[in-house]
Amino acid sequence: MRLTGVLTTGFALLVGLAGATAAAPGAVAATGLTAVTATAAVTDYDPELEGADPPNDPSVELPPTTLATPSFQMPFPCGQSWTGNSSASSAHQSWEIDFNRGGTADADKGDTVVAAAAGTVVISAHQGSTNGYGNLVKIDHGGGWSSYYAHLDTRSVSAGATVSQGQKIGTVGNTSKPGNNISPHLHYEVRLGTSYPSNIQKAVFNGTTFGYPAQTLTSKNGCGSGGTNPYTAQEVCGSGYSVIDSAALGTAGTVYLLYNSSNGYNCVATLKKTSLGTDTATTAYLEVQGKTRVTDSGSYGYYAGPVRAAAAGQCVKWGGKAGSSTYDSPFEHCG
Repeated sequence: MRLTGVLTTGFALLVGLAGATAAAPGAVAATGLTAVTATAAVTDYDPELEGADPPNDPSVELPPTTLATPSFQMPFPCGQSWTGNSSASSAHQSWEIDFNRGGTADADKGDTVVAAAAGTVVISAHQGSTNGYGNLVKIDHGGGWSSYYAHLDTRSVSAGATVSQGQKIGTVGNTSKPGNNISPHLHYEVRLGTSYPSNIQKAVFNGTTFGYPAQTLTSKNGCGSGGTNPYTAQEVCGSGYSVIDSAALGTAGTVYLLYNSSNGYNCVATLKKTSLGTDTATTAYLEVQGKTRVTDSGSYGYYAGPVRAAAAGQCVKWGGKAGSSTYDSPFEHCG
């Protein structure tokens, strides 16, 4: 089991345009904050990295703007607790936040990152030697508002894509400029307008300003019936699997049947649509004709499964349950 609430943030390496010397805000103690331990996990750190205001992808056409302030949520799936720290990195210019939750330096690598608010992806690219962001996703929310997600291990969206709040956009990583060695963490920031770094805003999650300089929070992103499950059936079953059938479980979820043509295995996963991040009864099963049924049933926050079985050239029965809804297929997909 992964420990939560322990920060192992490395020094993020995102600094301003050449010559920018704006100082980070004072580290004013805030009441009710969880104690945080910061470790200097960066070596070969270059404090003069340029290009912390990278240009948007020129191919992206933005929709008509709105002046409304986005309703930002934490950039992590519902129910996860993460510790943010704004003062642990000497590279921070203003209100940027580095997030961790694991008990070791590499514990968070590969964890899901989701969109803090809906918008249009205007950057999805590795920044190379231009700056220290590494794999960067920037989302334009309209009205001059944008959010940045840096050092990602993987990016799940492309420039020009429209994303919903809570949609997976990548995974936590430690990518950066060549020669900058950092521990995995998510560098997150919100900007309004231009004129870096004065355009960096204090982060607000679920209507409440982040408790600078450090605070542990539980994500409300995607909680309830209106949220988006950050996982897909393909991610649950693994590489090589493709969806060949699915069935709705009322409004509570969907059960998927997948197949891997390279090894002849089927896989079943049930993905929840409601009570995301809250453990509720969820089931997925797969039965190859003539063999014993394999079932994954328990209280889960996002999905049940994966349930896999070799079934090349054989009929399968599959199904699942979420909420009060159940689906049971006949024996089918016999090819």
